[in-house]
Amino acid sequence: MDKKKSEAKRLKEKLLINYKNSGLTLSHEFMGETDAFCEDYKRFLDKSKTERQAVITSIAMAKERGFTEYEKGKKYAPGDKIYYNNRGKALILAVIGEDPFEEGVRICASHIDSPRLDLKQRPLYEESQLALFKTHYYGGIKKYQWTAMPLSLHGVIMRADGTSVEVNIGEDDNDPVFCVTDLLPHLAQEQMKRTLAEGIKGEELNILIGSRPFKDDEISEKVKLNIINILHEKYGIVEADLLSAELEAVPAFKARDIGFDRSMIGSYGHDDRVCAYTSLMATLECEKPNKTIVTVLADKEETGSDGNTGLKSAFLKYFIADLAEPYGILGRTVLSNSECLSADVNAAFDPTFPDVNEKRNCAYLNYGVVVTKFTGARGKAGTSDASAEFVSRVRNILDENNIIWQTAELGRVDLGGGGTVAAYIANLDIDVIDVGIPVLSMHSPFEVVAKNDVFMAYKAFDAFIKE
Repeated sequence: MDKKKSEAKRLKEKLLINYKNSGLTLSHEFMGETDAFCEDYKRFLDKSKTERQAVITSIAMAKERGFTEYEKGKKYAPGDKIYYNNRGKALILAVIGEDPFEEGVRICASHIDSPRLDLKQRPLYEESQLALFKTHYYGGIKKYQWTAMPLSLHGVIMRADGTSVEVNIGEDDNDPVFCVTDLLPHLAQEQMKRTLAEGIKGEELNILIGSRPFKDDEISEKVKLNIINILHEKYGIVEADLLSAELEAVPAFKARDIGFDRSMIGSYGHDDRVCAYTSLMATLECEKPNKTIVTVLADKEETGSDGNTGLKSAFLKYFIADLAEPYGILGRTVLSNSECLSADVNAAFDPTFPDVNEKRNCAYLNYGVVVTKFTGARGKAGTSDASAEFVSRVRNILDENNIIWQTAELGRVDLGGGGTVAAYIANLDIDVIDVGIPVLSMHSPFEVVAKNDVFMAYKAFDAFIKE
């Protein structure tokens, strides 16, 4: 009987999939390395609440490691490190490899925008002696989650004379914060008859910003005047300058450890800065790869990747073409021989809401980086669906480098679905698959990831670019 059991065990290990819980299999030494890595990641999150800040922070990190700004037309040598800043809202980093460009490049593509509240072009108004900002939400959110919590304000204001001013209010402990108000339960009987989706409507996401009037009895809208006067004194702007501003309201709290065991991180913006950071770090630490490494931190994914800083645009294609041109190589030749990991998150299984997933094909916290063969929705609409050959290639890279990984879809077949940048990369004739990190409470103001998964993602991107 014992012999038969041991034979069955051997066959099970040989023939069956055995996903591993990283918490049970990793050494204390590895856990220490993981925790140290995640401390730096938390600091990155706190400094990168918006796509503009993520670009600024990433460039500063890159410069510290010897990256220089890309010069079009220049021939670069193996080991050279360059970056291209696309309008302050998207970024490409490259490390030139030993292999010729015609053999293709290795691409890691993530996005650095996250759901938030954007100010409208004419945001400032006064009602009942309160000053407020009108907003338009950005990306897919549950609107009720954005009420009754502290918000910070970030962005840029372009003055009429062409000069600009950076805005960052609410992150320092001495700063004021802002909020969207909600009804008290005692007066919310009619509100609570609404569907959950309509519990808070888009036009009700108004941000409270002040209540003290300007000390003059002869004018109306004294509170509004007092607010714009404060902004004028601080930033030298007038109300019309808000027409040419990009101002974003995001949660004011910092990234924090979650759990008695500190095994998880709660923060705004894990989607998708967790993949941006892990792929960025793998790139920054790469010295002289075989193939040229191109890491993209894109904008606009949460609204469909349109616009000249999103990956539906040509900025990645043009960059690779310009990089290859001094060597007499066509950009399309490089693209057709390239491979890409679309670095984006997947939904982690939540035991409180189990019915939205098919348990055999969903992601779990602490089971490592997630390989998502296809996204899309209902009949795989809107996905690139990676080929069996490329899935095999990525699988082998992960296995050979002892990366703990899992595979998943995004929810049940007739219920789930979502999109990443993979389809737009694939449209460039590039082999691509989604590889990322499982997230709880995705698209909420406070998302959750497991530290072990974060570090496994970094290891996965590192293995891919060095392979």
